[in-house]
Amino acid sequence: MITLTPRAAAKIEELQKEAGEGKLLRVFVESGGCSGFQYGMSFDEAKADDQTLESEGVSLLIDEASLAYMSGSTIDFDDGLQGKGFDIQNPNAESTCGCGKSFS
Repeated sequence: MITLTPRAAAKIEELQKEAGEGKLLRVFVESGGCSGFQYGMSFDEAKADDQTLESEGVSLLIDEASLAYMSGSTIDFDDGLQGKGFDIQNPNAESTCGCGKSFS
């Protein structure tokens, strides 16, 4: 399961309207970043091997491999003075880099 905070859900709904009909937020993990893996997000259509998760009334797409790395994570959105954007708190990450976009 991946949990969205109310702020993240509101921002995703706003961006989803701009992305177009039938597109959901895809959350994924890929190799890269300064810690070995990095998070990614994009709007996409569902594929046959996707899991569809729901939190705060928002549906998310995630592939099985990414879900194994991100299960139990919380996604927040911060638009404060630092302009941080989406922030992922992942209990499976052993370490993260300073920017918070990659982990190991």
